[in-house]
Amino acid sequence: MTAVGSINANAPSRRHSPGRTVVVLAVAALGALIFQASLLSFSVNPRARVPLHAQEVLDKCRALTLKPGPPSTFNNRSGSDRFQAGTRPVYIHDATIWTGRLQGLEVIRGGILIDRGLIKAVGHVPHSILPSRDDLVYIDAKGAWVTPGLVDMHSHLGAMSSPLLNGADDVNSEKGPIVPWLRSLDALNTHDEGYEHSMAGGVTTSLILPGSGNAIGGQAFVIKLRPTQERSPSAMLLEPPFGFNGSDVDSGTPPRWRHMKHACGENPAGSYGDTRMDTTWAYRHAYDTARKIKTAQDDYCSKATVGDWQSLAGREFPEELQWESVVDLLRGRVHTHCYEALDFDNFIRMSNEFQFPVAAFHHASEAYLVPDVLKRAYGNTPAIATFATFGRAKREFYRQSEFAPRILAEHDIPVIMKSDHPALFARYLMHDAAQAHYFGLSENIALASVMSTPAEVLGLDHRIGFIKDGYDADLVIWDSHPLSLGATPAQVIIDGILQFPAPYAVAKPPSHQAAPHTPDFTREAAETVEHEGLPPLAPRLSTAGTVVFTGVADVWARTTNISSEPITNTLADMPLASSSSPAGASSPGLTVFTSSLGLEEIVLEPSTRDGPVLDPLAHTPPSVAGGAGYLPRALDGLQFASRTALLAYRSGVTTGVSAPIRGPYAFLGGLSAAFALGAPHKLARGAVVQQVAALHVALQRGGAASVGTQVAALRRYLSAPRGRGGAVGSVPLVVEVHSADIIATLLVLKREVEERSGVPLRLTLSGATEAHLLAKELCEAGVGVIVMTPRPYPLTWDQRRLLAGPPLTEESAIARLIKHNVTALGESPDVLTKSAAFALVTSNVEKLLGVEVGPGEGDIVVTSGGDLLGFEGKVVAVISPRRGAVDLF
Repeated sequence: MTAVGSINANAPSRRHSPGRTVVVLAVAALGALIFQASLLSFSVNPRARVPLHAQEVLDKCRALTLKPGPPSTFNNRSGSDRFQAGTRPVYIHDATIWTGRLQGLEVIRGGILIDRGLIKAVGHVPHSILPSRDDLVYIDAKGAWVTPGLVDMHSHLGAMSSPLLNGADDVNSEKGPIVPWLRSLDALNTHDEGYEHSMAGGVTTSLILPGSGNAIGGQAFVIKLRPTQERSPSAMLLEPPFGFNGSDVDSGTPPRWRHMKHACGENPAGSYGDTRMDTTWAYRHAYDTARKIKTAQDDYCSKATVGDWQSLAGREFPEELQWESVVDLLRGRVHTHCYEALDFDNFIRMSNEFQFPVAAFHHASEAYLVPDVLKRAYGNTPAIATFATFGRAKREFYRQSEFAPRILAEHDIPVIMKSDHPALFARYLMHDAAQAHYFGLSENIALASVMSTPAEVLGLDHRIGFIKDGYDADLVIWDSHPLSLGATPAQVIIDGILQFPAPYAVAKPPSHQAAPHTPDFTREAAETVEHEGLPPLAPRLSTAGTVVFTGVADVWARTTNISSEPITNTLADMPLASSSSPAGASSPGLTVFTSSLGLEEIVLEPSTRDGPVLDPLAHTPPSVAGGAGYLPRALDGLQFASRTALLAYRSGVTTGVSAPIRGPYAFLGGLSAAFALGAPHKLARGAVVQQVAALHVALQRGGAASVGTQVAALRRYLSAPRGRGGAVGSVPLVVEVHSADIIATLLVLKREVEERSGVPLRLTLSGATEAHLLAKELCEAGVGVIVMTPRPYPLTWDQRRLLAGPPLTEESAIARLIKHNVTALGESPDVLTKSAAFALVTSNVEKLLGVEVGPGEGDIVVTSGGDLLGFEGKVVAVISPRRGAVDLF
């Protein structure tokens, strides 16, 4: 029998045209394929028929077995899929390059050539491969640090847009605790002002997650932050899942990683009145639903791959659009937002029950306490995406520790720092890594925590997170070492495109061009674990005796650097310097102004808070509380020795000024008090620095009362006799306000009140984002400003007109105000000497808030290794003449 498609060697030879040959061979091959398929089908069931869509089914089944990752040809690409036509090549000359390679330890000096959105050469770049100067953007880095672009692995940019407006708040769904079919992409607002601000901090890539109001909140997408010519959310995506837009998928191409937002604990439970038990069951029910679909798919494919079409007759491939993402995650990885040990244990048990790996736990405040639990996760040890110092806002967040990143790294658990933007503004993501470094995370791991490690966890380390040939041209040129205090991008490049055509930069001193020599916190880290996140914070020793501090290089008074003489004042010899550490310093104790320090311990736990005051514009205060003359005092509700206060005290903040807590959009604050953060209780010596400091109100849009109504109420307060609540001339009036228009109204009101009363009105503005627009007028009116926060961001409508500072603007708001001789509190490295910087957080803030500190009453903070205004000093003692004590840590 002659085989189908074979050639008879005895047949006479014949010439064929090339086209004819191809057709004949193709037909022969097709005949062979059909015959073999019929034999296979017959061997299973002689009555079975091969369906017309058999190949489609087999392709789909084969795709289920593929592991996510780049195609084998990815490294052969000559240009980026995100290349923007018309982009010129870029050559960065003479850079100090942190490549991310060799566990973050490789640093080389040389150049970087960029073309078609990719890095083409790193280190020694031969002149022969450089394009002509006419076609080239040439940047002389002059030795500046260059790193990969920052990767923010937890952000709500675009989904929770800035400024915050009801019409653009799409971050959470209220349709139920389990909504995996939702996609953050569908909420991505391209007009969010946060993109530019985040890039100004060096962030080039972000994972955009839905909020944490749901147990499974939906699918997250990775984006690059630069504006695109298409101006669409889809154009910002980096390697989205194939088929996300309904396009056909090549079944032979490895799939891309997908990301799903989960949330444990208080947030989803609070949204739906659930408990942790309810949330965990909701997870398990969802994953059981997905597992049944996955099992059905696997069963279907097992039959299809052996040709058992008879068993599949009349059946479609089992899939449901609503659950396809969760089914996919059972074949992939999950991102989850969890805080506490029990949440990790619950989730890891579930990962083993349903056999899916966890990519990362986010926030994860107690992860450092349970490293062995993390290592029990199915498939791999999850990374921990956490904060450096942000914490204690919720009960489940209460044991957050500044030592968590270093402890996790010591247990070989991948550490990632992220923003949770806008909870923390993404622009300062590198600063979070710098804080983690200060508290003991090694330099290489701290840098990797915002670049290469998140890239690896996202499954994108084949193209971002490193500076290597063939990688995406996402780079940051820094004005100083990235972990130095105040490090700022001088230029940011995404896909080979310079994001700031004319960036502003501030010259940094040579000392900022190396990583800080950080203090040793080994003892404190060990105590934190020993006490399960709540180590004792009180001084190790408090004495009224005499201590001698030696090795003091600098002594900073409340206004100037006065000498370098040692301080002599207590019990034992305390050396502040050694052969391995720089000399110590003494500085004035810092004064902090907040709305809640000493009045609340856990923000979201009412039993730990003093509670908001009554707002006279919303409720008539009862006569027993003073009626029309109602003015609550913060002093009456102060809590001493809180963990927040003691943590601040151990960092050199010795005096707090707090006003009563206002409710949202409330007008009246009340009378603030100044108190000693190191005091054990109110009756202790020196605990109360000043019973009444200032009168506080707020003027803002968005509440039930108009701005005009609020100003009318303020006018009445200022017109009342002093004994009935009047404030003119007695204590400063501190008005929380951001809008320049409302500030202008206040200046008019100030002049009006002063003309009528003949008494100067001591007016201070707090908040004051737009105060820089009226710097000249504020100076002429003698009005002081407390900029809160000194790191501006357009979070609300009244904070839009800001001065962002370099690289976006030449000046910061503080710089503008100081140049116009406005007494201010904030930060501005380009216009301040160190003594002036100390004044901002001591004498200036005290003056603006009406706190009087007599000669010899000010606290002194003693540090080893450096002073308070850097990442090298560590507080070892506080000398408090007012309290008659020296506290040693």
